[in-house]
Amino acid sequence: MNIDNIVSPSLILDKNKCLNNIRLMAEKAKKHNLIFRPHFKTHQSRIIGKWFKQFGINKITVSSLRMAGYFANDDWKNITVAFPVNIREIETINSLAEEIQLNLTLENIESIEFLNKELKYDVGFFIKIDTGYHRTGVSFDIFLTIDKILKLASVSDKLDFKGFLSHSGNTYKAKSTNEIIDIHNDSLYKLSLLKKQYIEKFPDLIMSIGDTPSCSLADDFPGIDEIRPGNFVFYDLMQYELGSCSIEQIATVMACPVVAKHSERKEIIIQGGGVHFSKEFMEVGDDKVYGKLVLLNNQGWKKPDKDYYLIKLSQEHGTLQVSDELFNKINIGDLVGIIPVHSCMTANLMKKYLSTEDEIIDHLSGNII
Repeated sequence: MNIDNIVSPSLILDKNKCLNNIRLMAEKAKKHNLIFRPHFKTHQSRIIGKWFKQFGINKITVSSLRMAGYFANDDWKNITVAFPVNIREIETINSLAEEIQLNLTLENIESIEFLNKELKYDVGFFIKIDTGYHRTGVSFDIFLTIDKILKLASVSDKLDFKGFLSHSGNTYKAKSTNEIIDIHNDSLYKLSLLKKQYIEKFPDLIMSIGDTPSCSLADDFPGIDEIRPGNFVFYDLMQYELGSCSIEQIATVMACPVVAKHSERKEIIIQGGGVHFSKEFMEVGDDKVYGKLVLLNNQGWKKPDKDYYLIKLSQEHGTLQVSDELFNKINIGDLVGIIPVHSCMTANLMKKYLSTEDEIIDHLSGNII
């Protein structure tokens, strides 16, 4: 990679780190006899999708029907959309279901009633379960609602119940790795109650979980049949601070040009703002930060001797506060690297990647389909 050719904010991807992250998660799934259905909403790239196939992956998760169509066009034949079904997209649902094994996520009887009338082809479905995140889904202990969904779906000859799907997004707010494991164990306990309730009637029932912190740190998955982590493919600053990964496992950084320096504040201004990173932040000590500084070279990047953070963002501007020594070493026109707080959001905004092997890697957001 020749960083001298980079003239504007660019998302750099270390292919070897990415491949190693995929390998490690695939090996964990195999070790625990789990279906590995990775979530592709983080990378959203056909090229990166092909890297997964090197490890025998043939089932994937996505977050939208548009994303499902993008990957279906690249010969992925078994796709779960892990987002509550949008019944306004029925034409797309039918079009995809004609071509692939499409699995939808359902959580209310209104959607079932609509699909019973409008589905033209067979689809699988998972019931979305809330085990404590409280974003959406049927609470794990409301069997009455689940029974109503299953009874209504049984009327259809097009709906095939696959199992229960949950996402413990509350692990992202954990304060320690022990708390992540506690949330993971609590979710598994709640899901075990569901499995006990329905396994006799549905012996092929799949229990599916999907958050990256749990899947990265846990080494015990009793009662679980499938994992769907997504962020692990790149990791990011949030995952590092949570303890889900090492700094060496983070596979993406933003390369940003230095455009100004302010010696009185020891601040370096970069071209790299909310339109590049999003304005998602995390707290490090008492401070809100939007990314972490690394030093770029043609082989990738390395940590400086101390930790320096992106402390302010506007639409196009980013502000780094650094030491006297580093302030004097970094010049206007240089490139600096920033580990994003949330790689999924940054990748979605940037629309493509530049690999450390100087390859342009496409992204769904940069394609019209």
